[in-house]
Amino acid sequence: MDEKYMSKLSPTVDLCAGIYLVIVAVLSLFGNGAVLVSAASRFALLKSPELLTVNLALTDIGMALSMYPLSISSSFNHAWIGGDTTCLYYGLMGMIFSITSIMTLAVMGMIRFMVAGSPPKTGVKFQRRTISFVISGIWLYSGLWAALPLMGWGSYGPEPFGLACSIDWTGYGDSLNHSTFIIAMSVLCTFLPCLVILFTYFGIAWKLHRTYQSIQSNDLQYRSVEKRITLMALMISSGFFIAWTPYVAVSYWSMFHSREQGHMSPFISMLPCLFAKSSTVFNPFIYFIFQRTSWQELLCLQRLIVCCSHRRNLPVEGRKLGKQMVKGSDSYNFENKTDETCVG
Repeated sequence: MDEKYMSKLSPTVDLCAGIYLVIVAVLSLFGNGAVLVSAASRFALLKSPELLTVNLALTDIGMALSMYPLSISSSFNHAWIGGDTTCLYYGLMGMIFSITSIMTLAVMGMIRFMVAGSPPKTGVKFQRRTISFVISGIWLYSGLWAALPLMGWGSYGPEPFGLACSIDWTGYGDSLNHSTFIIAMSVLCTFLPCLVILFTYFGIAWKLHRTYQSIQSNDLQYRSVEKRITLMALMISSGFFIAWTPYVAVSYWSMFHSREQGHMSPFISMLPCLFAKSSTVFNPFIYFIFQRTSWQELLCLQRLIVCCSHRRNLPVEGRKLGKQMVKGSDSYNFENKTDETCVG
């Protein structure tokens, strides 16, 4: 096996990294899956900007399904599995999902900035078709940047510790090809979206400070919802920054100091990479904290599934009795809407 794909860490560290990634993968799949189930159960009631939150859940699940199994198996194997082919695949998936995430957060910030403080009836509105078009554009943009190294501009390569692949940061000083790609990608896919996120949320804070001073009593509920959604988007963006900033810092350090012997130990280079993967866990929990009704919807769905499974085995009298019992619970309305499906 090529030396660059051999782990530079001890077997014990690799084992711990693999276990950590298993935990992150399970939490990510469970949490983001719950977000998608909740969104699907009330899809007709979703506000247009909430589709961006759903898109974030899709990117997190996509990352967990397409990347984590390879990282986990390589960690337990004490060497990267698959060589150049899987390295290109892993780097491609990482680029697509990471750029999609940060661009989605930037768009969320811009939309919240335009909506924040506007009148509930005459203010800025976004149709689902518009948001869907924007989301499609984000995926196309991410796919284009991810495909460029495959076309010869830039390249993918293994991380210094040998158990993951990404942009070949250490090739920055080797050729004009690598340096121009890294600079362009950094500006258009990292720094610019980050600046948009920062400036939009500072702008939101300023607009809300001015607007809340002139709130009318009949607008209080609308302002409360607006504030909650804005705070949720801010927390999701903050979680992304917290998770990815150490990785970006280490990557740029490697880029400018790659020719220095022993510029960074493999263990130190691995820690930010593992921490960045935890970003797929933050979003769903932030979403459910600020969307309290989502927990109720999931509980209602669970009750409905249990209720339906019992009803199919009960006579008509038992079904009527079950309906009377459910009537007193929070899931009564939800249960009534799907009663025909259950009883069918």
